[in-house]
Amino acid sequence: MTDDKQATPASADAPIEQQLYAIRQKIQPRAVHGVFANWRIALVLLTQAVYYGLPWLQWDNRQAVLFDLAARKFYIFGLVFWPQDFVYLTGLLILSALALFLFTAVAGRLWCGYVCPQTVYTELFMWVEEWLEGDHLARKKLDKSPWNANKLRRRGLKHLAWIVLALWTGFTFVGYFTPIQTLGAEAASLSLGPWETFWILFYGFATWGNAGFMREQVCKYMCPYARFQSVMFDSDTLTVTYDSSIGEPRGPRSKKTDYKAAGLGTCIDCNVCVQVCPTGIDIRNGLQYECIGCAACIDGCDQIMDKMGYPRGLIRYTTENVVKGKYPDAGIIKHVLRPRTLIYTVLLALIAGAFVYSLATRVPLRVDVVRDRAALSKETDEGMIENVYRLQLINMDGQPHRYTISAQGIDDLEVAAARETTAAPFQTIDIPVSLIADPEELKGRSIEVTFTIQATDDPRIRDEVATKFFNR
Repeated sequence: MTDDKQATPASADAPIEQQLYAIRQKIQPRAVHGVFANWRIALVLLTQAVYYGLPWLQWDNRQAVLFDLAARKFYIFGLVFWPQDFVYLTGLLILSALALFLFTAVAGRLWCGYVCPQTVYTELFMWVEEWLEGDHLARKKLDKSPWNANKLRRRGLKHLAWIVLALWTGFTFVGYFTPIQTLGAEAASLSLGPWETFWILFYGFATWGNAGFMREQVCKYMCPYARFQSVMFDSDTLTVTYDSSIGEPRGPRSKKTDYKAAGLGTCIDCNVCVQVCPTGIDIRNGLQYECIGCAACIDGCDQIMDKMGYPRGLIRYTTENVVKGKYPDAGIIKHVLRPRTLIYTVLLALIAGAFVYSLATRVPLRVDVVRDRAALSKETDEGMIENVYRLQLINMDGQPHRYTISAQGIDDLEVAAARETTAAPFQTIDIPVSLIADPEELKGRSIEVTFTIQATDDPRIRDEVATKFFNR
């Protein structure tokens, strides 16, 4: 008896199942050496020296960089910021965005290729992997081999090293929010608080997962920058480019072959550019969103060109207009200065100048006024009108100061209490203050008055805050 399902031919209209995502092929990139590889190594070492070392740096008997959320104080070397200084964070974010736009317009994904944390920690984890498992061929062979004592030992040591590095990264991250020396003592005595423990483990797990397993998947599918980078590119943006005009037609050949006489380009189709790429793309297919601009393919291709005796530059940093022959490589610098980059540069310079000026002229004093909610005003035994306030004074300086308190806005306005006060470094104090005015001088139901708080030892330290004085 014939099976009907087997005998019936497939209908042309039958639905075809299609996966939304391609199954990931694990990438084991080949090690490469060259100018850009050296730049990546230098920037990895520099960024991590700053990241791991900065929390241990001391400044005026305290941690130089500390974001103390509990005390609502943010120490950055000699500066101390408070929640009221949120505008500086806004300015810093605007500066960072403009800098990213400028660098991308000039030379593509420099951030992604050299200093992005995903790139940096992937590079660190790959160094560990190469150290313990061998080069890319050895790692591929180990991936395909059955589980045995050798594979267990190598993989176990690798993951142990990864976990130690990830936990140290998480510990350092928390050390920016909890004094790292205190955090170290608590960790050594196994007395970490629940929040410190959670964030060390969470940040460590994220580092271990992203840099050890997901790697290029983060850049290709999770990072939004890969999707909108093309908006910031133009035909004069420097990008990692395969020059098909000198590389095609490609094909293998002997080193002794005269490729020009054979009608070939300089590309020998060795696939080294693909083998060294951390995202596994073929740059010869043109600019792709998966390309992070690390220039590993440039170093790899240059090595092959040197071995073949061909000129370098088959894969290089260049622009679309150069490849199209609109101007030579020598004209790249001239075309860096174009309307887009000039606008970014001017905006960046203006905002950076305003940011630095604001910091330089920042007054280390903040005063807020709160009225007494019990009574808007009252009449004294002498027939005067009294209003009671509470001044919150924040000394944002690292030195103690003595302040005088005065008020203006009404003729013969008297500060009846707390005309002077003293605040220790970085101290917040609440001061009850009474204002007394003659009802003959009050023109209306509410009159605007201004408190002036002046440091007696420094005329530059002064703040004014306006409020209302109510008549009965």
